[in-house]
Amino acid sequence: MSSSTGDPAVSFVVPARNETDLLPATLSSIRSVATATDHEILVVDGDSDDGTRTVARDHGARVVRARPTGQGDARHRGARHAGGRWLAFVDADTRLRPDYTESMPSFVRERDLAGANCRCRVIGDWRTVPFELLFSYGLPTLSPPPFPGFNVFVSRPAYFDVGGFASGPNEDLTFSRRLGRAYPTATCPRVLVETSGRRMTDDGILRAVAYYTVLEYRRIRAHRKP
Repeated sequence: MSSSTGDPAVSFVVPARNETDLLPATLSSIRSVATATDHEILVVDGDSDDGTRTVARDHGARVVRARPTGQGDARHRGARHAGGRWLAFVDADTRLRPDYTESMPSFVRERDLAGANCRCRVIGDWRTVPFELLFSYGLPTLSPPPFPGFNVFVSRPAYFDVGGFASGPNEDLTFSRRLGRAYPTATCPRVLVETSGRRMTDDGILRAVAYYTVLEYRRIRAHRKP
């Protein structure tokens, strides 16, 4: 159920720009799995020139307007407008599995975590398999574990205490590593989300790897500057 009085338990924050093709499935998945949870859905629209805002409102989401300055800035703007005790960041091409709203809160509560993500399925052809293995089995072995931006569940106080998201190269890694150094975080070993592998499918493995490698190189250089 949606929150009608007081603060909701969970705020789902969905950054989107020109996402009329994939956004309906994302929002439908959130609404279907969160029916028993006090929640709200915020779509942060980055100045779309298609029907993204209409799709969001038709699916019961609150639209937050933003300049198209990157997903990190969009997520942070959504967080500032959200009232939930927990913030669930979900990208416009990501769908929740039916047990998400039961498993994620239980996982963080039982382990006294400030933030978590989960294993995921990357939708696409064989070229998405290496990325699915990386997201689900590679990154969680690091300490603290990096969270891909499409799959982040974090307490509101901890989110703002570490400064939240900001746009930049691999901003999701910057945020999740900062969060993990200040608070306990972990990866839930269940597959609770499905995300599109459109970059891998459209660009191919080599180009996709090169793209993310360059972003990480730029991120590391930026954080080494005095």
